[in-house]
Amino acid sequence: MIVLLVIFAALLCPTVHSADASVDWCYHKAACNFTTWPKIAPQFCNGSNQSPINIVTASVQGNPNLTSFNLTGFDDNSTFLSIVNSGDSVVVNLDDEKMTVQGGDLPGLYNTKQFHLHWGNGSSSPGSEHTVDGKQYPMELHIVNVHSKYNGSVSAALAAKDSTALAVLGFFIEGTNEANKTKSWDILTSYLTSIRNSGNTTTDIMNQITLNSLIEGVDRTKYYRYQGSLTTPSCNEAVIWTVFKEPIKVSHDLINRFSTTVFFKDASASVLNTNNFRGVQPLNGRVVTSQVIQTAATPAASSAATSTLSVITVLLLSSLCWL
Repeated sequence: MIVLLVIFAALLCPTVHSADASVDWCYHKAACNFTTWPKIAPQFCNGSNQSPINIVTASVQGNPNLTSFNLTGFDDNSTFLSIVNSGDSVVVNLDDEKMTVQGGDLPGLYNTKQFHLHWGNGSSSPGSEHTVDGKQYPMELHIVNVHSKYNGSVSAALAAKDSTALAVLGFFIEGTNEANKTKSWDILTSYLTSIRNSGNTTTDIMNQITLNSLIEGVDRTKYYRYQGSLTTPSCNEAVIWTVFKEPIKVSHDLINRFSTTVFFKDASASVLNTNNFRGVQPLNGRVVTSQVIQTAATPAASSAATSTLSVITVLLLSSLCWL
């Protein structure tokens, strides 16, 4: 009974990536795609701290406080409550009483609510929201976490107009031919045929996979950090973004399942969900930070400088002998 109540509550919660249901926004029509959002949802979508962004690695600044994360419940296979076709993405609701994120210079403990995905039109097409030096990956996974002070309420967190209300962990996804490494993604995407149409949901996903198994192989100590927003209307500027540097490797055929199986919310036609990503937004003076990493060239440069200094010293001493 408790599990059923938790699942029911999760289904009632607003999806974080589409906070404003009152705005008729979309990805696939000229009248309501992301280029129109600043006009049709002007409260936040035309703000100065919008997401996603293009991360220019040459401009990233070091921050020694960006330490490792403590990810609780990410290895628990009882945390996946339901998988939903939200009409614009695929959303997996999670048991936020079992899953939390802290560390990594986040200001407190965050409860993990859900994850959803953005993709293009197959594994060979661009589909991620964030880009790195202009590179766009085929997909991007967003794990959404709400600060514990809001008691799991996304609505309360967004109403507070708190720039640290949400912490989203972003993972790039790229194609691979190593199918043996993507078993969990095979299980996850097998449920897409059960949620083909907008509003479809299933709870059969319980006890099948863990979140850790979906992000396997990614070094979670290496990431970018910046202050931003939700990437769909109402685009609330309430998100601490963490974008991991290493991509998740998923087989090409499993990536292709997303753009060939589920449909957009569209009353006038059945349209496959493709290219459900927002274009990058202006940085507007924001600073992207990352870990302070000692490069291999640093000791060598130091050694070269020491050797040069030694040569100069010897020459100076030799010249003194002639005085």
